Amino acid sequence: MDFLLRFAYSNSPMIHRHKIIVVLPAYNAGRTLENTYKEIPFDIVDDVILVDDFSTDNTSTLARELGIEHVIRHDGNKGYGANQKSCYRKALSLGADIIIMLHPDYQYTPKLIHSMAFLIANDVYPVVLGSRILGKGALKGGMPYYKYIANRFLTLVQNILMDQKLAEYHTGYRAFSKEVFEKINWKNNSDDFVFDNQMLAQICMADIEIAEITCPTKYFEEASSINFARSTTYGLGVLKTSIQYFLHRKLGVKSSLFKQ
Repeated sequence: MDFLLRFAYSNSPMIHRHKIIVVLPAYNAGRTLENTYKEIPFDIVDDVILVDDFSTDNTSTLARELGIEHVIRHDGNKGYGANQKSCYRKALSLGADIIIMLHPDYQYTPKLIHSMAFLIANDVYPVVLGSRILGKGALKGGMPYYKYIANRFLTLVQNILMDQKLAEYHTGYRAFSKEVFEKINWKNNSDDFVFDNQMLAQICMADIEIAEITCPTKYFEEASSINFARSTTYGLGVLKTSIQYFLHRKLGVKSSLFKQ
C-alpha cells in the first residue's frame, strides 16, 4: 500500500500536493481555444474546466474534442461574471487548491502558469496577476493605444482611491489560492465584466497580498474584445467599485460589496 501511495504521488502533476485547476471562461472561443489549450502545462495542471456562456460557435464541441473533461454550457448568455462564478464553483467542488483563470482567446500565454502556481504553492503570495502593463508587453503585443491609455488612467485612479500600487486591474489572467474564495464574498458580485474588479477590491479590502508578473500579450482579429459601449459601461463600473472601496475603508460608509 505504501508503495502504491508513493507511486501515485510521484506521478501526480500536483505541486507540493496542491491540486491545480485551470478555468477557461469562454464565449465564442472556437478559433483560439485549441492554441490556448495546447500550451497549458499538464506537468503541473491537474484539471481544466471550460464554461461556455452560450456561444454561437463550436466552443463546447471543440472543448470536448480536445479532451477537456469538465465542460459546462450555460443555457443562456449569463455574462462574463456569471461565467467565472460557474468556473470557480466547479473548481472548488473538485477540490482545487490553486485556481488559475485564463481567457481562452490566446491573448495570454499559458506558459506562465508554472510561475504563477509556484508562487502560490510555496506560500509566497495567495493571488498572482499576469500583467500586460509591467514591461512593454501591452503595446508591443498590439494593444490598441486608446485601450492602453484607458487602462493606465483607470489603474491610476484605482490605485489612488484604493491605496494600492498595482500595474493593472484589468488582466484576464489570474491565479488564486482556495483560501481567497473563503475570505471574500465573490458569489454576490456582478454577473457582468466588472466582476473582476469587484473581486480585486474585495481581495484588497481583506488585506490579501497580490503579486504581479510580466505577461506578454497578443492582439489579433480572432481574440475577444468588447465594444466601445460595453467598455464605457465597464469603466464606469470600475470607478464605482473604487469609490465604494474608498468610502467603505476610509470614511466608514458601508457597502454590501465588502460584506463577508
